[in-house]
Amino acid sequence: MRDRTAGAIARGLTRGLSDLPVYLCRLGFFMTGIIVRNLSEQLVDLVRDRILAGQVDVDRAIRQDALAAELGVSKIPLREALTRLEQEGLVRSRANRGYFVRELTIAEAEEVYALRLKLEPEVAAQASANASEQEQAVAMQTLAQLDAATNAHGDGVGAFNRAFHVALLRPSRQPITTTMLERLHVLGERYVRKHLEPLGRDQRANDEHAQLLESWLSRDTAAVRERMFAHIEQTVLDLRREFRGGAAIGDER
Repeated sequence: MRDRTAGAIARGLTRGLSDLPVYLCRLGFFMTGIIVRNLSEQLVDLVRDRILAGQVDVDRAIRQDALAAELGVSKIPLREALTRLEQEGLVRSRANRGYFVRELTIAEAEEVYALRLKLEPEVAAQASANASEQEQAVAMQTLAQLDAATNAHGDGVGAFNRAFHVALLRPSRQPITTTMLERLHVLGERYVRKHLEPLGRDQRANDEHAQLLESWLSRDTAAVRERMFAHIEQTVLDLRREFRGGAAIGDER
């Protein structure tokens, strides 16, 4: 029975996510909320990744029919996924027009990074004091992956940047605050891509990350606070200049 189930799941996945429940039903399983939830969660991840990678147009309604067909699913779980992404702040719905990817704005960037400035330096410092050897190894590995993606100028820089920062936060043993910060990093990932566009800025970010990790691994909590704050603050300054035509902080008139 186990082999038959595994084979059915494999066949269902090769034909598209929407076929998986059909194969399970043929084996005597019935459609339950578990299958639907799992499918919806997979779609949330897939569509979120496309949005964060800049693969979904901001100024056009998301074509649900075309996207559902491409992903091999019905519109119902896709609509559920878009509802979740609206709750996350990545898309917004317009009456009779559908779902749109939220545009990048300096107001949103200011809000996201202001919250990070209040929370992240202290949480990272606490995490550096608590981190096990395994958690330190994870942080080193994620930075190596980020450096490789940056040097290759690939699409995964934003995701690896988020993974690196999260690796510096999770050992804090503050799950609620860490979850809040992870959500802020999701909202901020497209701003990271915008921030790194100017030539040479990615190398500066790499240097800041390396210095931050060095302090974090040595459990120098004061240095972690200082470097994390400076790293986030510099990103805000850069984004302000880009959004407002070169105006530095305090130059707004």
